[in-house]
Amino acid sequence: MKHYILFSCILTLFSCGPEGKTTGESDSEKAKRIHQAVITLDTHNDINVKNFTDSLNYTQNLDTQVNLPKMDAGDLDVSWLIVYTGQDSLHMEGYERAAENAMAKFEAIHRLCEEFAPDQIELALTSEDVRRIDASGKKVAMIGVENAYPIGEDLSNFETYYKLGARYISLSHNGHSQFCDSNTGEQDSIWLHNGLSDLGKRAVNEMNRLGIMIDVSHPSKEAMKQMVALSKAPIIASHSSARALCDHSRNLDDEQLMLMKKNGGVVQTVAFSSYLHKAKHEARADFMKSIHQQVADSLGVPWYERSEFRQLDQEQQAAFVENRTKIRAIAKTLLASRQDAPPPVDVADFVDHIDYMVQLIGIDHVGISSDFDGGGGIAGWEDASETFNVTLELVNRGYSEAEIAQLWSGNLLRVLDEVQEVAIKLQKN
Repeated sequence: MKHYILFSCILTLFSCGPEGKTTGESDSEKAKRIHQAVITLDTHNDINVKNFTDSLNYTQNLDTQVNLPKMDAGDLDVSWLIVYTGQDSLHMEGYERAAENAMAKFEAIHRLCEEFAPDQIELALTSEDVRRIDASGKKVAMIGVENAYPIGEDLSNFETYYKLGARYISLSHNGHSQFCDSNTGEQDSIWLHNGLSDLGKRAVNEMNRLGIMIDVSHPSKEAMKQMVALSKAPIIASHSSARALCDHSRNLDDEQLMLMKKNGGVVQTVAFSSYLHKAKHEARADFMKSIHQQVADSLGVPWYERSEFRQLDQEQQAAFVENRTKIRAIAKTLLASRQDAPPPVDVADFVDHIDYMVQLIGIDHVGISSDFDGGGGIAGWEDASETFNVTLELVNRGYSEAEIAQLWSGNLLRVLDEVQEVAIKLQKN
């Protein structure tokens, strides 16, 4: 539960100054007070169904970047748990396999909230749910779908996913889907739909009707522009940063950012090293290659660079995901004794992107995400237990409590409200 400042101000020996700030309060003390007061919400945390069993689950401090003990330690209130499916061929057999994967992840999230830890975490479907659950002292789970590929060509499956709790969906991932082109088309300039397919255009209308936020973090720029033009509701980028600061196709350029502002949407800045500072990331990654390989060899498991991931078969991908966190943790310990290591991408680099987008499109359109357990994590915010460090950096940069509340959750929840209001109107017509 968030503890607001009124009671503490009455009890403290210090007097409360403007906006509740205690006289003589340091930036660290101010950040702690704000961090406890606001609802902290991270829009993108991947999951592995192996961590959602009766003997192994998020009630335990697993080696995952997100779990309940780590959320408690870092005072992270809301975790959007992700139903992710990789891209496969556009045929019925692929859709059916992907549907099984997606359903297993939906079921895993429900097991956590309804069987394993109903006294600790609850699934939210609306912003009102978020505030109610947070006020009760429990953590909040929400569900996002990364890649609509498992929906196949049956648009009624969007409603099935909605009823299971999905409140945002991306129409593609790393590869062109049946709905739209992916940003990955920039690598070879090969496009399947030149934006949205006809099915994708109908999917936009269906998500508007249901009240599902449209996520543009993975689709191509042209697909994103067409979604903005078609959508009757604001859209989101659930985990993307500013392309002007880091030239990666997963980030949004200034034209896209201005479209997000015009649309009324929100960009959830992502704490993913290679999307924040290309030069620092590449120098560090090159240095870490031999260390990661050394650790993998000592454990007797294969190691791949992230750039190789798409070329792996499903069994290799699963093994890599399962071993990655352990290998990185051991490598981090080894790294502590190396004085020649290049500096890592850190929280300051992350907030540079927040600053840039706030200055360009305004505080109302920027939010926060990590992509934990999906490749995200930076120095200072390597897992949910370090969430406070983001708030501290925002305070150090001069953001007010009201602005920090917007960045952490207010903007995203405002968009969710507006998307659901549009759905109510559309369903009445």
